[in-house]
Amino acid sequence: MRLHKLALDDFRNYLHLEADFDPSVNVIFGDNAQGKTNLLEAIAYLSGVSHRSRYDRELIRFGADSARLRGQVESRGRDFLLEADLHRGRRRTLKSNGVGLKNAAELSGILQSVLFCPDDLTLIREGAAERRRFLDECIVQLRPRYAQALQEYRRLHEHKTRILRDSEEKPSLLDALDEFSYGMARAGAVLIHYRAHFIRRLQETAPAIHADFSGAREALALRYETVSTVTDPLASPREIFPQLLRHQEAHRAAEIACRTCLSGPHKDDLAVEIDGQAAKTYSSQGQTRTAALSLKLAARDIFQADTGEWPVLLLDDVLSELDKRRQEFVLNRIRGGQTFITCCEDDRLSSLLKGRVFHVREGAIV
Repeated sequence: MRLHKLALDDFRNYLHLEADFDPSVNVIFGDNAQGKTNLLEAIAYLSGVSHRSRYDRELIRFGADSARLRGQVESRGRDFLLEADLHRGRRRTLKSNGVGLKNAAELSGILQSVLFCPDDLTLIREGAAERRRFLDECIVQLRPRYAQALQEYRRLHEHKTRILRDSEEKPSLLDALDEFSYGMARAGAVLIHYRAHFIRRLQETAPAIHADFSGAREALALRYETVSTVTDPLASPREIFPQLLRHQEAHRAAEIACRTCLSGPHKDDLAVEIDGQAAKTYSSQGQTRTAALSLKLAARDIFQADTGEWPVLLLDDVLSELDKRRQEFVLNRIRGGQTFITCCEDDRLSSLLKGRVFHVREGAIV
C-alpha cells in the first residue's frame, strides 16, 4: 500500500501543493506551524479518517470557498486516484478513479493509515473518550459496517441528548425517547461486537510488542469495559441487542431525571494494565508512553494481517518526545511499508533512514 503522489488546493495553509513520495520513508521537516502536520492530515483524510477536525469547513484554507485533495495510490495490486472536494455550505464529494463514493468508509477500503502524534503519547492517561477514539479510528478503516453503525449511533445519541435536555420545558418530546433508545441499541450492538473483536486482536498482539519495548521488564494487559448487561461482547449483534436494550430501559427514569444519556457504548473503555495495576493511575510517564506506542504498533500489525499490506504510517513529531532507546525501537519496528515522519530537524533521521526528505515552509515544499 503506497501513496505515490499528493496534490492539495486550498487545504489548511496550502494554497497549492504537488509532491511525489518515496515508497519507503519520507521525512518532512521544518519549523513549527509551517504545515508539516497539515500534510499528514491530508494523507489521513484520504484514508477516510479525520484526526484533528470535526467539520470539513475547518480544513479549507482561510479565505477560500473550497479545498481539493488528490492522491495517487497503489493498493491491492491496483492503481487508484482518490479525490476529495470540500466545500463551505454543502456536502463534500469523494471519488475513486472518477467514480463517486458514498462515504469515507469507502476511502478506507482502498487506503489505510495509522497515525502517531504527540497527543497519542497521553492515550493511556487521558479519559475513556481518547481510547474510544483510537478504537474507532482503527476499526472504521477495516470494517465498513462499523463505520456506518458509528455514524448512526452518533446521530441518534445527539438527538436523544437533545430530547432529554429539552424535555423539562417540553415534556411531549419524551414521546419519541423510546424510539431513539431502540435505534441506539441496534447500532450500539454492532459497535460492541466489533470493538470486542478488535480488542481481542490487540490482546493477542500488543503485549508481545510491549515486552520487546520494555526489555521484558513489564507485562501489558488489556480489557474491554462495556455495558454491564452484555454477557459476551464477542457475541453477534443480534444477541447483544436485547441485552443492551434492557440496560437502556432500566436507566430510562434516571436519564430523564439527569437529562443525559447514561447507558450505551459511548461510555465504553479500553482498560490498560501494566504489571497488574491500572496504567492510567499508577504508571510512570515512560511506562504510559511505551504502552501507547505498543497499542499503535499493534494496530499497524493488525492492519497488515487483515489486508495483506502495511498501512501508511504517519509519525507526527513523535520521536522528539521519546528517549533514544524508544526512538531506536520505533525506527526498527517500522521497516516495511511506507512511512511519513515529521520533525523540526532532519539531520539525524536522514542519516538513519533511506528515503526522501522534504522541507516545508509556509505551506509549501522548498
